[in-house]
This record gives sequence, C-alpha cells and structure tokens, in this order.
Amino acid sequence: MSAPEHFHESDPTGLLTLERFAAATHFNKWLFDTIRPYCKGHVLEVGSGIGNISKLFLGHHFQLTASDLRAAYCEHLVKHFGQHNRLEGVVSIDLVAPDFSNRYSGFLQQFDTVVASNVIEHIKHDHLAVSNCLQLLRPGGHLVILVPAYQSLYNKFDEELGHYRRYTARTVRQLLEGSGLSVIHQQYFNIIGILGWFIDGSVLKKRLIPRKQLMIFDSLMPLIRLVDTLAFRSFGLSTIAVGRKPQ
Repeated sequence: MSAPEHFHESDPTGLLTLERFAAATHFNKWLFDTIRPYCKGHVLEVGSGIGNISKLFLGHHFQLTASDLRAAYCEHLVKHFGQHNRLEGVVSIDLVAPDFSNRYSGFLQQFDTVVASNVIEHIKHDHLAVSNCLQLLRPGGHLVILVPAYQSLYNKFDEELGHYRRYTARTVRQLLEGSGLSVIHQQYFNIIGILGWFIDGSVLKKRLIPRKQLMIFDSLMPLIRLVDTLAFRSFGLSTIAVGRKPQ
C-alpha cells in the first residue's frame, strides 16, 4: 500500500494534538458550524483521526462514512462510533494510491460531500489527492477542505505534524480549479489563532500546542468568533474552500 512520504503508522505528535483538540469542544463546534452549510447528503470525512468532527456530523443527522489512512485511528473510530445508526462505515483510503480508481472502485461517485479538514497539507502530491477526491463525488457534489494558511507561518508545529506546505486563498482556488472543481465558497478561519501559532511555534519553537493555552482559547470562543466576523474572514490561521463537481 502506498502512502504519503511523511506517513508513519505511529503518530505520537498527531495523536496528542488530536486528543488536546478533543477537549476544545467550542472550537470544534465553530469549525463544524463553518463548514456545515456546504455539506449535504452522504458525507465522506477524509482523515477523521479520533473523530473530533465525526461526532458532530453524526450528532447533526448526517449520513457519514469516516476514514483514515492509519489503522489505529480506524480502530478507534469503529470502537467509539461503530454502533451509530448514521455511520455507514469506517474505511481506510489513500488519496494518492497509484491504482486509486481500481482499489477504490466501490467508492467512486458514491458521496455527496467529501470533507478533508487538515489533511491536504500532509500530502506531497496535493493535486493528485484533490483529483482523487473528485472521483469519489457524485455529479454536483461538494469537496470541502480546510488547510493551514500562509507559508510565512510555517514553523516547528508544521514540521512535527508532517505538513508539506501552507496555503493562501489563491493557491487553494488554483488547486481546486486545476482539478475541475468550481469554487463556490472561500474564506479564512481563526484570526486570533495566528498569534499563538507564531509565538509558540516560531518564537518558542514548541513541539505541541500547549494544553492550558488551548483551553483558554476555547473558553474565549464567542469573542474569537466575533473577531473573525468583524474582519470579514479576510485572513486567518487556516483557509477554507468549497468546490463543486460539474453535473
């Protein structure tokens, strides 16, 4: 089985980060609320991890197929969500498999929405990954991606998490349009997060987002969401884009 160059089955930094964000329930809800209007029908979540966003899809009556490349995360998802009546299944999908169409023939054109939150930046051949997401969508389906923004913010956190790059709204649009998708929505996300990311990852060169700092950030979520709104989501720590597959 092929995998991205940065891929290792063991993911200690990623797991600790996911576990810390699992406790950031207000942040997770904000992210979900932001992408929810563009999600419809049967959703495939690529890179579900330990299910921080999966549980919100299931709790809001979406038909969900969860997925992750790592077997340990897939096992976790089955253990915690396997009995949920709206979970269609948990699968392992490699978005850059050289024989993608044959390997995943049963999944082609099966989903109304594909969500890839903090996934594409982990993949060297990001254009191939997006093109393969397109194959999984039904005609008229949506690809929703969230990726880290601004290469100038690339730091120790990115290195530890195995990120190849960071993006801008322009480069994400080029990525989606280059695969044949029509971009129907774009925005930046989480302006205030830039400050903590820069200080902790660039100045202090920490390897992990501090737990206490994340909890304080989460407790201030009404203010943080307001700041994004007042700034018209014109910049932020991440950027979100939604692409529609032609009918």
